[in-house]
Amino acid sequence: MTTPTIHPVVLCGGSGTRLWPLSRKTLPKQFAPLIGNKSLLQLTLERLCSLNRDITCVASEDHRFLVREAVDKAGATGRQILEPVARNTAAAMAAAALRAGPDDLLLFAPADHHIPDTALFAQTVRSGIDAALAGRIVTFGVAPSFASTAYGYIEAGAPAADGHSHAVVRFVEKPTAAVAESLILHGGYCWNAGIFLARAGILVAALRTHAPDILEACERATAAITADGSFDRLDREAFEACRSDSIDYAVLEKHEAISVVKFNGNWSDVGSWNAVATLHPQDGSGNRLSGNASALRSSDTFIHAPHRRVVALGTRGLIIVDTPDAVLVAGADCAEQVGEVVRMLVAEGQAEATEHRRVVRPWGAYDKLDFGERFQVKRLTVKPGAKLSLQMHHHRAEHWIVVQGTAKATCDGQVTLVRENESIYLPLGAIHRLENPGKTMLEVIEVQTGGYLGEDDIVRFDDTYGRCPSIKARSGDALPLPDAGVAAVPAVAAMPVAAPQLAPAP
Repeated sequence: MTTPTIHPVVLCGGSGTRLWPLSRKTLPKQFAPLIGNKSLLQLTLERLCSLNRDITCVASEDHRFLVREAVDKAGATGRQILEPVARNTAAAMAAAALRAGPDDLLLFAPADHHIPDTALFAQTVRSGIDAALAGRIVTFGVAPSFASTAYGYIEAGAPAADGHSHAVVRFVEKPTAAVAESLILHGGYCWNAGIFLARAGILVAALRTHAPDILEACERATAAITADGSFDRLDREAFEACRSDSIDYAVLEKHEAISVVKFNGNWSDVGSWNAVATLHPQDGSGNRLSGNASALRSSDTFIHAPHRRVVALGTRGLIIVDTPDAVLVAGADCAEQVGEVVRMLVAEGQAEATEHRRVVRPWGAYDKLDFGERFQVKRLTVKPGAKLSLQMHHHRAEHWIVVQGTAKATCDGQVTLVRENESIYLPLGAIHRLENPGKTMLEVIEVQTGGYLGEDDIVRFDDTYGRCPSIKARSGDALPLPDAGVAAVPAVAAMPVAAPQLAPAP
């Protein structure tokens, strides 16, 4: 008998507060390099590739390029459904189900879970196929290893004839410590992993019964969907009108045909720094060290130091997380309260609450190295074959210094090849573009000077990544783009990188 095809759907939402300062609003935990320099999303995609490489992702419009990059790194294929606003798991799953065929077997998986045993995971998922084909929504529960108050619980009932699944008796929300202990002692309970297997038509029917308003809003949003490469954009007006609710509240707690299949391997939703710490081996004193970390006369201390050397001396029960622009030092017993730190920083207007110093862009990334009054220095890394938008700035001039690779620079229609140890000056108001025509990463130091250096001082005229609706010149007339046949000329301001002499802005 042929095994039915499973179609994985990854739910990529998340605000990124519990693992601050590594995880932030602009880079939630599922996108941050957390384990072996891989993100949880990439690891999830690699795990799901054992079932099917054609994977659908449901993600925020703001994170579309992060998702696409993870898909490419994982060697997966598939489309990305983009949500204009966050509306929780019920709407995300409804949108994916409506985009699939009614008989398609969909596996919904969060992007931010860590499951190291890929073979056991795939085997467990396949053991739920019979129940799903029989018209049931299958959940996957994790055998609990301790009385956790951070997870919801599922009470498993009588075993089904398929020999793998059990009927679900009830769902229990995150309990108190006393209730969690009683559930563990009672037996028959497992943690709710938030992973579901169902035929698309069955899920749609359940939504129509228990949450018709959510389904109707998603039907309107998917009916007016627009395609952009691998991205499918849901209609904003229709999706914004959708009620925000989890699939558990909207459907599962009301639906009768629910089954649970138990997973007996290691699983973590990586919901706190204590959870991250357990993913690393501990020394004889209970210390867990990641990256460039050292501990001396310390115990029960976790250090996350991916960049510079961090040393703990004489510490007890601490969490230390280092990033280029923020450091967290917390008691291990306060790991669940990190969200309060983020709220405090937001109230204070601190950019570090939500933004990283390093910002990922579809063409690569930039890192803010230094800034002061009327100047800012960035390190740009541009992927092979990628290019920034054709743009101009009202309030700043820029100087590009190439430190690795060869850049193709456009400035007011003139195309220039800028090689290593050469630079080019871009006057205030010049229409310019940076490209990497090579096959290796391009690295450029960008020096900005001017009265205002905000990221919103940008006018785009042409963009490969769909970030400007049309090509318009400053006067409103059609912009004459540089002729692709223009021959490259030598760099207009070649000089050693070690001691650049910047010309004053005109």
